[in-house]
Formats: sequence, C-alpha cells, structure tokens
Amino acid sequence: MQTILVLHNILRWGVLFFGVWTLINALSGVMSRRAYSVNDNRSNLFFMICCDLQLLIGLVLFFSNSWFDKLKAGMGPVMKNNYDRFFTVEHSAMMILAWILVHVGRTAVKKAPTDTAKHKKMLGFFGVAILLILLSIPWPFRPEIARPLFRWFN
Repeated sequence: MQTILVLHNILRWGVLFFGVWTLINALSGVMSRRAYSVNDNRSNLFFMICCDLQLLIGLVLFFSNSWFDKLKAGMGPVMKNNYDRFFTVEHSAMMILAWILVHVGRTAVKKAPTDTAKHKKMLGFFGVAILLILLSIPWPFRPEIARPLFRWFN
C-alpha cells in the first residue's frame, strides 16, 4: 500500500506540471490569437492521461484503505472529523469533479470550431479543473490534513 501512496504523491506533480503547461498554452493562445497547435493538443492530452492515472491510483487507495469502511459506518462521525471528512468526502469529490471537467473540456476543445474557441475552452475547463485540484491537495501548510510535498518509502 505504501508503494501506491508514493505513486499517488509522485503523480500529483505530473498532474500539476501538465495542467500548468496546458494553462500556459491556453493563455498564450488566447492572448496572441495563434493557431491551435500540436503542442496545445499534446499538453491537454498528457494532462488528461495523468488525471486518469491519478484517479485510478486514488480509487485503489480509497477502497483498499479504511476510508470506504468509514463511509459505510455512517456519515455522521466522518463529517465531524476534519481529517476523515477531507479524505473521504472533500478530496474524493473535488478530484472526481476535476477529472470530469478535464474530460469534458478535452472533448469541448476538440469540437470547438475555431482556434480561438479552442484556446478559450482550454482556459475555462482546465483552469477550473486545476483550481479544484489545487484546493483538494493536502498541502503541508494545511494543519489538520497536511501531507508532505514528497512522500517516500519509510
């Protein structure tokens, strides 16, 4: 289980890297009105792939750790404990919502009729997804739910 948790932590940085790359491409595309390029497509494809892998690893962690068991026992105790609530409800729900936005956004970008529309859709969908992801990460500066920036094997 420790290996999966380490992978989940490392892949977080891939998600953030490709998400920021996608946002930079989208913003530069909107501002300069340049054509939608292979680089734009590649950045949001890699962002989506990293999000897919992260979701799969996260689901393995969710169902193999005690989080799911806590939910089965009842929502009352989970919602009263900040740590349990964050990892069983908030983190999971917001990350799944971000994953949905990435997939819907990728489809919307592919179907957009003009290059400007593609860049605007990239900026909108992926911008909100990255915001949700950033809010859902248990950063070290969040006292009750803090996790290290880099988790290694103990």
